[in-house]
Amino acid sequence: RMPVFGVILLVIAFFMLPGLSIVNPNESLVLTLFGEYKGTMIENGFWWVNPFFTRKKISLRARNLDSEPIKVNDKIGNPVMIGVVLVWKVENTFKAAFEVDDYEHFVTIQSEAAVRKMAGEFPYDNLEDEDAKITLRGGKEEVNKLLEDEITERLAIAGIKVIEARINYLAYAQEIASAMLRRQQATAVVAARFKIVEGAVSMVEMALDNLSKKK
Repeated sequence: RMPVFGVILLVIAFFMLPGLSIVNPNESLVLTLFGEYKGTMIENGFWWVNPFFTRKKISLRARNLDSEPIKVNDKIGNPVMIGVVLVWKVENTFKAAFEVDDYEHFVTIQSEAAVRKMAGEFPYDNLEDEDAKITLRGGKEEVNKLLEDEITERLAIAGIKVIEARINYLAYAQEIASAMLRRQQATAVVAARFKIVEGAVSMVEMALDNLSKKK
């Protein structure tokens, strides 16, 4: 009887043990049974589930994406280098698991696509586009808000929540950087001379005004 009882216990353990699962803080288990979604476990602890369930762990922690600067063209075609920092987390585990092949890779690719689109809508600065109200270099708050909105819209399909998105690197591409630097220096010199002339004219006008008052 004892060997038979032991065999029975061994068989039961063989089927029961694979169903034991641990859910750590800020983690989840996406459960499917023969291709059918059965739910997501997010409550922390040591659990037993149907051993026939397929389980996929998805982290719910906030993550950083610090992208390498990529070369893009601004509104007027100048090549610039832009790098972004993105803070994100999985909000909808079903979408993250089943709407895209690899949600982490999806975040990287779509963030880069959003940067390229956003960069094409604004000039780097207003040296060549004096009428530009927003530039990549000068409109930090507006540009970062537009970037965050664009990335949020793109990542919604994968159940990703964007906590923050901002530009952390911005510069002209190497092939035009020196030329643009000289242009900026020349523009600064012209602006300084204009201020000097403007000041001199103001002083003359003040002198003439005082002479006129004193007759």
